[in-house]
Amino acid sequence: MFMGHCLWHLFTLLCVILVYATPSLSIDVHRQDKTSLTSFKQWVQDPNRSLSSWGGSNCTSWSGITCDNTTGRVLSINLTRMNLSGQIHPSLCHLSSLNKIALSHNNFTSPLPECFGNLLNLRAIDLSHNRFHGDIPDSFMSLRHLIELVLSGNAGLGGPLPAWIGNFSTNLESLHLGFCSFTGGIPQSLLYLKSLKYLDLENNLLSGNLVDFQQPLVLLNLASNQFAGTLPCFAASLHSLTVLNLSNNSIVGALPACIASFQALTHLNLSGNHLKYRIYPRLVFSEKLLVLDLSNNALSGPIPSKIAETTEKLGLVLLDLSHNQFFGEIPVKITELKSLQALFLSHNLLSGEIPARIGNLTYLQVIDLSHNSLSGTIPFSIVGCFQLYALILNNNNLSGVIQPEFDALDILRILDISNNRFSGAIPLTLAGCKSLEIVDFSSNELSGSLNDAITKWSNLRYLSLAQNQFSGTLPSWLFTFDAIEAMDFSHNKFSGFIPDINFKGSLILNPGNDTVKEPLVAARKVQLRVSAVVSDSNQLSFTYDLSSMVGIDLSSNLLHGEIPKGLFGLAGLEYLNLSCNFLHGQLPGLQKMQSLKALDLSHNSLSGHIPGNISSLQDLSILNLSYNCFSGYVTRKQGYGRFPGAFAGNPDLCMEASSGECDDGRTQSAQGSSFREDRMDDPISVGIFFISAFVSFDFGVVVLFCSARARNYILQTMEGILSGHQLQECSLMITEQTCLRITGSNVMIPVTKGLKNTHNSDFIYNRVKISPAPFSMEKNRRLETSPQPLFIIQWGEGSAAGNKSDMWSSYGEILTLRIKL
Repeated sequence: MFMGHCLWHLFTLLCVILVYATPSLSIDVHRQDKTSLTSFKQWVQDPNRSLSSWGGSNCTSWSGITCDNTTGRVLSINLTRMNLSGQIHPSLCHLSSLNKIALSHNNFTSPLPECFGNLLNLRAIDLSHNRFHGDIPDSFMSLRHLIELVLSGNAGLGGPLPAWIGNFSTNLESLHLGFCSFTGGIPQSLLYLKSLKYLDLENNLLSGNLVDFQQPLVLLNLASNQFAGTLPCFAASLHSLTVLNLSNNSIVGALPACIASFQALTHLNLSGNHLKYRIYPRLVFSEKLLVLDLSNNALSGPIPSKIAETTEKLGLVLLDLSHNQFFGEIPVKITELKSLQALFLSHNLLSGEIPARIGNLTYLQVIDLSHNSLSGTIPFSIVGCFQLYALILNNNNLSGVIQPEFDALDILRILDISNNRFSGAIPLTLAGCKSLEIVDFSSNELSGSLNDAITKWSNLRYLSLAQNQFSGTLPSWLFTFDAIEAMDFSHNKFSGFIPDINFKGSLILNPGNDTVKEPLVAARKVQLRVSAVVSDSNQLSFTYDLSSMVGIDLSSNLLHGEIPKGLFGLAGLEYLNLSCNFLHGQLPGLQKMQSLKALDLSHNSLSGHIPGNISSLQDLSILNLSYNCFSGYVTRKQGYGRFPGAFAGNPDLCMEASSGECDDGRTQSAQGSSFREDRMDDPISVGIFFISAFVSFDFGVVVLFCSARARNYILQTMEGILSGHQLQECSLMITEQTCLRITGSNVMIPVTKGLKNTHNSDFIYNRVKISPAPFSMEKNRRLETSPQPLFIIQWGEGSAAGNKSDMWSSYGEILTLRIKL
């Protein structure tokens, strides 16, 4: 027994030795084929030297080449992703035994070689993702043994699909012509390719009504064309079709009930069409369905609960019903889709609360419920979605506080709860969300100061806290994130100085699409492409819009002091908005900011000369330095010619009207080019003087110093105090004020020439002192003030309050006096 066992092991060892000792079979490339391949190589640019092995006789050493074991004739060529370029030399067509050629994902440029029609043994051609152009050569009709033809990803290929394509009727199984430029309709002969299983014509210029294919297709992809008509039932494919993608066409009508008859369907994408009406409430999709995308249509009614009853074993992985007109509540049944990884219900008319059991979806990676009318709070159970990658809830009516338990979502990268009614402070526990990259809390009712939780978001790329009630100073660590691209803290109550630190962020923006509208820097719109793994082998990719993408926006706060010079050393900064603060000092040089596209420093107290190197900023398209205290000269080279309104409200600036001296031809910037003497009686408002400051309840001396401007049709201060530092040392001339509004401020207005024609003026919730006296207020059609204790009229050294009937008796024609409580 033992002896037999040893002999068996010895026999096994001898077999192994013989196998490794036997020399590998050496097959020489056929002499004629070797010549053909060598000629082909000479015409190809090969920067990576991928074809450097083409030189010896042994076929196995030739990269990408397979030869017949007996004859040495070349059977297949696979040069995929070798970074080859140039043209395909006709010598390649001398490989008479060739049955497969794959040159995909290179940079070949030329028409498709007509001589390929001579390679009668070809079974598969893959020339996808190159730069071939022209038509499909008629010679290809000779390739009657062809099983697979892949030409997708060659944008230069076009023309009508050839009618002779039916010549492949016997063997062709796979036809991929996506992402080309083919036009016209689908040839009738294509409908009768008996063996066709995979048809991909995505992203062409094909048109006409959708047709009902007569073969049992497995994949049908006609997305991103111009097909119209109603949706056929594809009766021949009811038992075979696994992928149906008809997205981004012009298909109309209702979703047919026969769509539920596809028993093998795993992916259904009908997004981006004109489907409308309600989904049949009893419609149950294939039990194998993994992806259902009906987004960007006009489907309406409640979301059917049956839509979640797809299978007991797997269930949907992706459900996208966004950009429709669905209303009602989110079906609780959706929370039973245990395998769901991405849920998109945004841009509908959904109401009610987020289902409390949403935490049951433990595989969820993306939740987008934005742009609906959802109310209530974020369910506590959402922390059960521990694989959550993106939580997008913006533009709803959600309220409450930010859940402290969010720290359990430690791989969360996108958190957008903007444009809701959340209140309270940012919880310290959010420090646990260490993977956050995009955070948008803007347009809520959040308050308090910025805490250290944010410092733990080391991968932060975008942060917006705009339009809240945050207060306190800006901490120095706020500008030290290595990956930061944009931040927006505008329209809050931040005070103090902008930290003078070494800014780390490169702030280089790479948008997909952007629109910038004057005068707001914050109008930049960016589409961020986000990818996440779906299932085991698929990749989910979706577009996330950042509607207020900026470089740095600290506008409309209470910041004072000088602008840190380090801020102007950010070479990658594209957008900077510091407008409507109390910043002073001189403007540093801008020579390092060559990427700058928009700069708004208006409505501050900056002084000194305008830097001459503004002219070197070639990409600058928006510039606003108005209503500061700049002085000196501004030449056309500095921007007066490119931005004629950018320097208004700086009375000591001289605008150069022409080259040469600025004495006789200069323009006063204080008046601005849009104001003319002949517009004295213009009934409409022309200019806006906007001052943002903070609210004070101190009855001390409050003085507003601002620039003299005749015919300022609107003077407005919103949510501010004009106390403390003097803004400008010049008197206020209000001679043709159509609308005077001073809101939420503690203001003293020194008037030198009287308030005349102040139609529709509001003094709302202020402590307002108007001096000196006497002065006249003629033709005041409407004057609104705050409650009695908050309104003071100062006559020289004295003041009057309380008895308003006596106070205003001498002011002439006041037709309306409204006291706002």
